[in-house]
Amino acid sequence: MRDHHALSELRSSLLRHGQGRRTETPIPRVSLSRGEATTGPLAGLYEPMLCLVVQGEKSVIIGDRVLNYDPGRYFISAIEVPATGRIVKASTDQPYLAVSLVFDPSLVAELLPYLPVAGDADSPASFAVEPVSTDLLEAWVRMIRLLDRPNDIPVLAPMIEREILYRLMQGVQAQVLWQIARLDSRLSRIRRAVARIRTSFAQPLGIDSLAESTGMSLATFHRHFKAVTAMTPLQYQKTVRLQQARRLITIESREVTQAAYAVGYESRSQFSREYLRQFGCSPTQDAARVRASFSEFDEA
Repeated sequence: MRDHHALSELRSSLLRHGQGRRTETPIPRVSLSRGEATTGPLAGLYEPMLCLVVQGEKSVIIGDRVLNYDPGRYFISAIEVPATGRIVKASTDQPYLAVSLVFDPSLVAELLPYLPVAGDADSPASFAVEPVSTDLLEAWVRMIRLLDRPNDIPVLAPMIEREILYRLMQGVQAQVLWQIARLDSRLSRIRRAVARIRTSFAQPLGIDSLAESTGMSLATFHRHFKAVTAMTPLQYQKTVRLQQARRLITIESREVTQAAYAVGYESRSQFSREYLRQFGCSPTQDAARVRASFSEFDEA
């Protein structure tokens, strides 16, 4: 019953404060999402974050995994991952509503001394969907109430953010948050490799150099990279390239060949084939579809 009332209060607040597809709030690292229609696949790079669904339903594809979450469940990611999200339940009367918090690793690290020591998992999962606990849900209610009392945000928001992280670290995803904060963890080393791929995605991928930078053998690096991201390093690079090309074509209106070369492809035909496999249609067709999806969101 307490959870029902908490979700009801969150729905009311998000309906009042959520404007369009995404709303950045005065609370640092907290944003609101709202959509009044289902969508096609929308690709993007997910930051280390928590996203709690308050109404509606969303599906996310990361590598070879599909995750679905609905009211009272949250998505958590500990690493930057290319993902394809789709709102599968939303309407004008009952829009999709969610609230997100991007993790600040320094805040997570501050809490480590107050929690039981967690070991370094052999193959740490970096993303999952979990039911929200009552304590975590009530902390979110107090956080969103601050939108109606903006003068309280500078003092109270940091305290409530610490509570949200603390509640997460008491749950089943405690291992993930430990991995974020510990610079020597396997996940943190994989994150450094991911950062190199993301900043140099248009260049040839040096797997040996990446493995060496993590202090792992090539075989160990491949195994842990796949466990953390649900992709091989080559698949990760290819997905980042295609998502960047998609942005160039749909947002910046670049010509297809120009976008392909800009992200590291040497052949337009290979680019078009891989784009079709990734997004289900040609670059030109997809550009029209994506723009239509954004238009639906912006009108919400």
